[in-house]
Amino acid sequence: MKTYRSFYQPLAIGAPAPFREPPVALERMIHFVPPHLEKIRAKIPQLINQVDVILGNLEDAIPADQKEAARQGFIEMAKANDFGSTKLWTRINSLESPWVLDDLTEIVTQCGNKLDVIMLPKVNGPWDIHFLDQLLAQLEAKSGIKKPILIHAILETAEGVNNIEAIAASSPRMHGMSLGPADLAASRGMKTTRVGGGHPEYKVLADSAINSQRTGYQQDLWHYTIGKMVDACMAHGIKAFYGPFGDFSDPEACEVQFRNAFLMGCVGTWSLHPSQVAIAKRVFSPDVEETKFARKILEAMPDGTGAVMIDGKMQDDATWKQAKVICDLADLVCEKDPELAQAYQG
Repeated sequence: MKTYRSFYQPLAIGAPAPFREPPVALERMIHFVPPHLEKIRAKIPQLINQVDVILGNLEDAIPADQKEAARQGFIEMAKANDFGSTKLWTRINSLESPWVLDDLTEIVTQCGNKLDVIMLPKVNGPWDIHFLDQLLAQLEAKSGIKKPILIHAILETAEGVNNIEAIAASSPRMHGMSLGPADLAASRGMKTTRVGGGHPEYKVLADSAINSQRTGYQQDLWHYTIGKMVDACMAHGIKAFYGPFGDFSDPEACEVQFRNAFLMGCVGTWSLHPSQVAIAKRVFSPDVEETKFARKILEAMPDGTGAVMIDGKMQDDATWKQAKVICDLADLVCEKDPELAQAYQG
């Protein structure tokens, strides 16, 4: 662990100074695209205005013989487009892979000034972040990068979950973390082939003394891990995200899983299919009526202290903080979505 005096010092001569406060950004959905496909790259200009984050995926779901094409496709995609307020990310290959060094050296040196975040898969501990942190500083210095590239860790190993606090505190480059349920399930020895979401056999039964039919109620396989991730991220001032929901044929279950994560403190999720963009936008934008009520609380308690009655409900310092969270998010949404802006202010 670095000392507090050196924590915000650049790790290479000529590298940009780390952010002392992470940039404020709306990131309701991280939309994954396979950059080795030319027809997908051709759709990027239209996609930019529809999503909050575009991520060029180089890792899982990219065939081994297409890794280099995906890397070059991402570089071409980055150079060819003006992303405006939409953030540009990439998920590189894991640190033990044979492609990761070229992923980093080629992408950072050729389009690093356009890149906001690197998503690092299969993070086991702070040592993985420290390695990438140092290497990025060297590449930034070599390439004249003007702002630091942030790191987003995927929690997809039991070791990573065990080291979650140390990962969250490992570097000022830390942007946040995402749940990686498929690899995490395998790492834990969980008996499921589903990618995110629940499982019909993970349930509790109604008490036999109360309900002779013994009705079963499905539980959430990921509740513990999401809660642990949110606590670690919020304690260290970074962001928590739900990860993939793999069943594109079940939008209702997808929305419920996303909403559970949103209510627990996640700020966004992954969208792997165009149909999930609208779901993520709906779920990770605050409810219109709740936002209007939250604004009433802030207006009635301008300095955030005291207690007032609003619509028959008592509000105090603690509920003012809750209202502030909702209103701050709504303000970010208003900057991106004119339709929602009109609804929030109507």
